[in-house]
Amino acid sequence: MSTPRLPPELLDRIVDLLHDSRTALRSCCQVSKSWVPRTRSYLFADVKLNSEESLESWKAMFPDPLTSPAHHTKTLSFNSFESITVADWIKGFSHVVHFRGLCQTRITTLVPFHGFSPVIKSIILYFAILPSSQLFDFILSFPLLEDLTMVNCYDAPIDTRNGSDGLSTVIRPSSTPVFTGHLCISDNGGMKSIAHQLLSLVGSIHFRELVFDWHKEEDILSTIGLVGECSHTLESLSITCAFSGVSMPQLRLHR
Repeated sequence: MSTPRLPPELLDRIVDLLHDSRTALRSCCQVSKSWVPRTRSYLFADVKLNSEESLESWKAMFPDPLTSPAHHTKTLSFNSFESITVADWIKGFSHVVHFRGLCQTRITTLVPFHGFSPVIKSIILYFAILPSSQLFDFILSFPLLEDLTMVNCYDAPIDTRNGSDGLSTVIRPSSTPVFTGHLCISDNGGMKSIAHQLLSLVGSIHFRELVFDWHKEEDILSTIGLVGECSHTLESLSITCAFSGVSMPQLRLHR
């Protein structure tokens, strides 16, 4: 822009008013280099990498994770973990608050994604086959995690025994996530393994909302255990049952 220049705070205000119009924001990027940083903070606030092609395009456009606009991203949706062994690109997404991951096949490692954003507060995981011992190593690598959703569409239960997949587990952080938001579990193979792993975090789960899909009778006992652990903080409980002939258990809440 030629002189006279607008004050930076006025430029920021203009971009803020256009935050919900991606077309206008793209136009702002072409006005001046001074407009780019503020505009990028909105353009890249929500990033969806829904295919291998979109991921490859991202990496080609922003080869250096440390200088990419990924640090503006607050919500990241990543819909393919397949064939990933090294994921340096994920390190650029250091300010993600909400993460959604989808995987349709078994993968060998989640290690490259451990703690990639230390400020993550919610994680939604959709898996056809969940990795065993690494699942909770991944989850527990985010110390500020509040909300957790895990959906497993595979008929086999999740195996959460340490080392069950032949891979060494990562040393867990000294502090576990706060887990003060909502917990949603839907597991065709039964939620027993997930519940057992959560209940092993004694005194660390304080969910306010629990949402469960029952697929096996043993899910009833798992629900009782989780409700009991969260009884002092629980505000909402929702249960959907996939089989008939089940009476609801008596669940005691403490205030």
